[in-house]
Amino acid sequence: MAEHFLGLDLTLRPPLTRAVVVDADGTVVRRYESRDAGDEEPDPGFEALVGDAAAAGVAVELDSPADDLGTGSPALGRLAPGTIHTPGAAAVTAEAWIGGARGARHVICLHIGDRVLAGVLLNGQPWSGAHGRAGSAAWLALNPVERQDYRKFGSLAAEASAAGIARRLSWRIQAGDHSDVLQQAGDLDSITAAHVFEGARGGDGVSISVVRETARYIGMALANLAVAIDPEVIVLSGSIAAAGDLLLEPVRQEFARRVPPGLADQIRIGISPLGAEGIAIGAARLAMLARA
Repeated sequence: MAEHFLGLDLTLRPPLTRAVVVDADGTVVRRYESRDAGDEEPDPGFEALVGDAAAAGVAVELDSPADDLGTGSPALGRLAPGTIHTPGAAAVTAEAWIGGARGARHVICLHIGDRVLAGVLLNGQPWSGAHGRAGSAAWLALNPVERQDYRKFGSLAAEASAAGIARRLSWRIQAGDHSDVLQQAGDLDSITAAHVFEGARGGDGVSISVVRETARYIGMALANLAVAIDPEVIVLSGSIAAAGDLLLEPVRQEFARRVPPGLADQIRIGISPLGAEGIAIGAARLAMLARA
């Protein structure tokens, strides 16, 4: 009987458990998602998922205490230990396995959504750095201004995360610019990045401007990562991937402006096909490799 492997993508603030069970080819055979902290009682659905797995990989932020990983699952505790990874390592592993960098050995995956992070693959292996913080892309310094939100979230995250994109549109409206997005969202606090992208597709001028700014920030970030790492492939993942039709070409153009001559022609930049499950798939793949 073919072995199956469990991958968990855990966030603690807000609590979210996203899990997949994959086979040896990377096909997702089971999936699970919960937005409850819920470590008091085991979830039967999650228990059934764990029961299908030969080993588990867990992707969680570096500063998350191990005893807070609670899915409340006795079954998870019976699986092979030692498979906790950063989300960036899991994300880039998934992309090199079955995603947008399939088969490449030197890869950067920049994941932008509610979280901003990066994964780096060097010679086929995830690279975590001396302190486990390689890929902390949220903190890429892209602006000499020291805004308070930069100090709290990091410069790139403050500008290009889902919340950052929505916030920049909101600021423009508060400054007096007219945007149809406000009517669509209902009020300023309800504006999301998805509203901004839909506004841009619909011709809303302020949304188009915010999307262009977002592409500049992402292109700058990728240029900084590329000149340090020199990858074969760069993959954009996370919820930002759903706006690839708006962002990919402007990102490529900004990237080309900011790297040494000729480098942009040597590095392929693409969009992840893995959707919201990429990190969990990568965690499962790392569990699979650890068991081999």
